[in-house]
Amino acid sequence: MADGARLAGVLGYFGPQGTFTHQALISIAPDAEAQAFPSVMLALDAVRSGETEASLVPIENSVEGGVTATLDNLAMGAPLTIVREVLLPVQFSLAVRAGTKTKDVRRVLTHPHAAAQCRTWVTRHLPHASVTEGGSTAAAAAEVADPDSQYDAAICARIAAELYGLTVAVDRIADNAKAVTRFVLVGPAGAPPARTGHDKTTVVAYMYKDRPGALLEILEQFAGRGVNLCRIESRPTKAALGDYCFSIDVDGHVADPRIREALKGLHRVCKKVVYLGSYERADGVVPSATRGFTDEDFYDADLWLENIDPTASTRSEEA
Repeated sequence: MADGARLAGVLGYFGPQGTFTHQALISIAPDAEAQAFPSVMLALDAVRSGETEASLVPIENSVEGGVTATLDNLAMGAPLTIVREVLLPVQFSLAVRAGTKTKDVRRVLTHPHAAAQCRTWVTRHLPHASVTEGGSTAAAAAEVADPDSQYDAAICARIAAELYGLTVAVDRIADNAKAVTRFVLVGPAGAPPARTGHDKTTVVAYMYKDRPGALLEILEQFAGRGVNLCRIESRPTKAALGDYCFSIDVDGHVADPRIREALKGLHRVCKKVVYLGSYERADGVVPSATRGFTDEDFYDADLWLENIDPTASTRSEEA
């Protein structure tokens, strides 16, 4: 499933057509049969029900942080597995109906993340305009394309403007020219793709209870094995006020000895650990392991202990 050529079934995505998620899906599987879903939850539920082979959803933005709908649905629904990630540079366009001039724009429609990433530009260049936040940038473009729409412009991807016949009044209006959104391709629960040497693993850790040092205890499981965290976010469990879990990305694959040891430690100290997959990093960055934390160091430590007590490995397997 990590190879776009093997994606033969129906692939879902957070739509509608013309969103950045749609654009990201086309980049990895241009010939796949794609099905749009109006929400992240429905896109992921389609995988759970077998309606789609996998679904692509946004999980993180370099400006706005984590996508809470994705984090929560992955953590709390029936088990799923992340099999691939996609990184997409995000630049927005101000799209209008033919004949509309930029100086005449008074009402703008867009997605909340797009609004946040273009706030400074809008303030400077459309000082008299109000911005309304809606479900998606593509839906905003579709609404503005309606001749009877109350909105004058949409902030959307260029692909959406072209899809709905709008004119790009101004291109590349994002406040941060280096903004990137990270998407994940999510499949049914199962074994992860083989490790590549430049991988990432995602888990969700649930504390037994909120107490001093509870988060530190979780972090120590990674620090003590030389595992680097590349993302950590707290999310409410929705069970009670103040009850949180932690969504975590780490450098490495579950097949790496240091990752396996860290996950075993996490399982010991947490109420619950949800393993969401190990998959190839889209940026190709190879994690570095310092002295004492390489694969060879872990293997050597196991052999050393077995020489002291040959029954140690047997007891470990039985446990």
